[in-house]
Amino acid sequence: MTTALRPSQELIRLGGKTAIVTGCAVGIGYGIAARLADAGANVVIADVDEVQAKAAAEQLGAAGFPVTAVRADVADESDVARLADTAIGAYGAIDILVNNAGIYPNQLVMDMTAADFERVLRVNLHGLFLCTQHVARHMIERGRGGRIINITSIDALHPSTAGLAHYDASKHGAWGFTKNVALELAPHGIWVNAIAPGGIATPGVAAAQSAPPAGVDMAAMLEGFLARIPMKRLGDPDEIGRAALFLASELSSYTTGTQIVVDGGALLS
Repeated sequence: MTTALRPSQELIRLGGKTAIVTGCAVGIGYGIAARLADAGANVVIADVDEVQAKAAAEQLGAAGFPVTAVRADVADESDVARLADTAIGAYGAIDILVNNAGIYPNQLVMDMTAADFERVLRVNLHGLFLCTQHVARHMIERGRGGRIINITSIDALHPSTAGLAHYDASKHGAWGFTKNVALELAPHGIWVNAIAPGGIATPGVAAAQSAPPAGVDMAAMLEGFLARIPMKRLGDPDEIGRAALFLASELSSYTTGTQIVVDGGALLS
């Protein structure tokens, strides 16, 4: 028996749905927010930098998209609770959560303090847990399912450079968390997946290149990294946004507990 073919335009539309995107003011987060908004979603831009969050919301709002900016530190549970309440208050529900907020200070392990290590895990992993828990509770109570998308990294699979041991630990944890929570939430109709970006041209990457840790030749490292990418270029934030749109939409109706690698083929080498 053949299932009737639903139009592609219908599968990809997010009209009437609400998405929270964390770490959303610039870079990958903004690329995801713009792509989800273009597909019809109401988007809540959450970022620890309130000024940049409002600027991003104004830019998307000027394009006619329904957007709300919220200052939120994902490592602070009271901020996460307020973020969820704000999204529900503004749009009535939360259908999509994109856990994108993350930090990646370059520090060699021998120069790293316990506080340095803990700070990265609190934002990248503990923050992911808090956002997932608060939003999933709402989705379960609402009873209409949902989508949770965790932005990991190719570093969740293989280290890309020295100086990111804390970051790599957090991203391996994020990938493991994704798989286990996908098992837990599937009975509630909530699909949980991850996207693992490779090298993406973002302001954060530019900042990391301009201030490398002592003992690391960032220019040589970047040159070597680009040489290992079969496509011979860094990615664009919108290319991560397109993957997020797939996972947020009905195009991925039979997909949970997986990780989409978007890296120009970098892991092949």
